[in-house]
Amino acid sequence: MLVFDVCCAPFETGYNTIKANDKTFVNKFNDMSMQQNTFGVIFYLRKYKTTSNGKTPIYARITVNGKRSDIATKRTIEEDNWNAKKGMAKGSRQEMTLLNNYLEKFRSGIVESYQTLLLQKKLITADLIKDKFLGKDQQDLTISKLIDYHNQQEKDNLEWGTMKNYYTTQKYILQFLKEKQGTDDKFLSELNYKFITDLEMYLRQVEDKNGLSAMANNGVMKHLERLCKMINLVVKLEWLERNPFNAYQLKFEKVERECLTEWELANLEAKTMSISRLQTIKDLFVFSCYTGLAYIDVFNLKPQHIVEVAEGEFWIKTTRQKTHTPVTVPLLPKALHIIEKYRKHPQTLAEGKVLPVMSNQKLNGYCAPVKVA
Repeated sequence: MLVFDVCCAPFETGYNTIKANDKTFVNKFNDMSMQQNTFGVIFYLRKYKTTSNGKTPIYARITVNGKRSDIATKRTIEEDNWNAKKGMAKGSRQEMTLLNNYLEKFRSGIVESYQTLLLQKKLITADLIKDKFLGKDQQDLTISKLIDYHNQQEKDNLEWGTMKNYYTTQKYILQFLKEKQGTDDKFLSELNYKFITDLEMYLRQVEDKNGLSAMANNGVMKHLERLCKMINLVVKLEWLERNPFNAYQLKFEKVERECLTEWELANLEAKTMSISRLQTIKDLFVFSCYTGLAYIDVFNLKPQHIVEVAEGEFWIKTTRQKTHTPVTVPLLPKALHIIEKYRKHPQTLAEGKVLPVMSNQKLNGYCAPVKVA
C-alpha cells in the first residue's frame, strides 16, 4: 500500500496539507502504483547560511523511502519569525501570509511532480522528483543529444547511404541553430511549430557554392521528414509528450522521372569515351538499363549472384538492398557482354565483384561528361 506522508503540519492560513491517513488520496493512487513509497515534503531553515542581516534561507526537503533531496526556495526569513515545528512563517502579518502562500504553492509543485511520476509509473526517488520539479528531466535533452542518440542507435540498422543522409540533415540543423537561432543547441522542450517552419524557410534559402539553391522542395521535405522521424523516437522514449510535427504537413511534389528513349540508349551505347574511367561509368549505366537494377544493387553484385539456369542462359538472383526483397533478372546479351568485358579486370578480381564499381558519390561526380549526344 502506498503511504503518502507530508511531514508538515497544516498552515495557520487555512491551507490543508496531505497526511498519511488521508485515505481518499492514498486510494486514488493505490491501483496506479506497483511500488511502495513513503513520500514527504518539509520546509526548514539552513542556518549555516544565515546572512549578516539576520536572514536565513528556506529550503524544501523531499524524502522518499528515507532518501533526501533539498531544494532552495529562494526565500529567506528571520529565525524568530519561523515556526520550525510547523515548517512555516509565524503570525498573520501580510508579509508572513504571502510567504506562506508562496511555500504552499512550492509544496504543491513538488507534490504534482511526484504525482506525475507516479501516474507515468516511473521510478520514484527524491532526486527524480526534484529534477521533475525543476524541469531538469527535460532540460538535459537537446536536439544535438537526440540526433547523436538516433545516429548511434541506427548506424548498424540503416544502410550507409541512409545514414549519410541523416548526417547531412544533422549538418543543416546545426547550421540553422547557429546562424538563425544564435545558439549551438536547443532543448527538446523548446521545439514547436514555429521552429519547424523557420527551419523549412532556412533550408529553402541554403545556397550551393555557385550561389544557387542547394535543394529543391522535395530535398527540403526529406530533411524535415528525417527530423520528424527522430522526434517520433523521442516521443516513444517518453522524452517528449508530443511531436510538434503533428501540426505540420510535409508537402512532397510529385516528380515524373523521364526514361531514356530507345534512340537515346542506342546513341549512348555507341558513344566512345577517351578516358577509361568514363567508359566504365558508361558501361555501368548501360548495365543498369538492361537489368533494371539500382546502382547500389549493381555495386553489391558478386559472381555467386550470376546463375546459369540453362545452357548459355544466365540470370541474376540477388536481394534489393533498399527493400530487402528477392529479385530475379534475366541477363540480356548486352548486359552479359559487359560482365564478360570486366570479368578479369584487376578491380573486380581484387574486390570479388562482378563489375569495377565505385562509390555513388564518385559515380555522380563523374557522370556529367557522360551524356547522350
